[in-house]
Amino acid sequence: MTAALSLGTYRVRAVSQAARTALAAGSPWVDTAPNYAHGRAHEELRPLLEEYPTVRVAAKTGFFTAEQGRTALAEGVLTEEGAAGRHSLEPGFVRWQTKRSLAALGRVELAFVHNPEHHGNGLDRAALHGRVRNAFAALEEFAHSGRIGGYGVATWSGLTSGVFSVPELLALARQAAGSAEHHFTGLQMPVSLVMDGPITQSLNGGGPLVQAKDAGLITFGSAPLHGGELLDAMTPELVNLIRPGLSAAAAAMLAAGSCPGLDVVLTSASTREHWDDAAKALAAPLTAEELRRVTDELAAE
Repeated sequence: MTAALSLGTYRVRAVSQAARTALAAGSPWVDTAPNYAHGRAHEELRPLLEEYPTVRVAAKTGFFTAEQGRTALAEGVLTEEGAAGRHSLEPGFVRWQTKRSLAALGRVELAFVHNPEHHGNGLDRAALHGRVRNAFAALEEFAHSGRIGGYGVATWSGLTSGVFSVPELLALARQAAGSAEHHFTGLQMPVSLVMDGPITQSLNGGGPLVQAKDAGLITFGSAPLHGGELLDAMTPELVNLIRPGLSAAAAAMLAAGSCPGLDVVLTSASTREHWDDAAKALAAPLTAEELRRVTDELAAE
């Protein structure tokens, strides 16, 4: 199966326009964060989420805008130093930010701890894991009371750098819940032909996506076009190797969305033409053998 095409709002300029396009096209998920669109993403999404009550919402906690930091400081949630850092996993802040996201969006099916490795350079692994566990404990409270469906981790480099692993995150969730009955249900990481480690690992039957699926998590692939940078590398020869006749963007999306173990691939497509282009390609995923030919070709270059 191919991953389900869904809206990611990180690099979207006009969030409401992109959301209207994606939701009308049947996007099953909308992925957002309090700091996206200069802090306006949640506000722009709310009316559309009310129009489409079945779409599932993935939000995040961790990063915040300068204005949000000033509000948190004024309300005694963060210290001046904490507000200046623009990222926090302190339990009090996680609770505060998650409450604000729920109020702004109306519902949150999945709350991701956003790039927990962000401050990892200044901490040893045990200290960082302690921060993650404490953030999980705060989100367990929301999940246990039914205010969110579950929580997870959205990471850029935490898994590839070895700061933490999927088994370690699951262990931290069990510790946070105080039992095996935790609400850690999702994992998000970059999956693309630029950051193709997860693809090659999954093709070989291992890696974080396979571990996550084995644990029953829903898996999200972010940045399938690597912020648009991948398009410059999509030569006609590479596109034809993936599937003749596709656009460069659709070919790149197809390669990412065909990754074994990936449930959702996020796109920031803002026009119906771009959305349909990607959706049509993803409707017929690459086989494992076809995808392996692509990654082998890239590895040989």
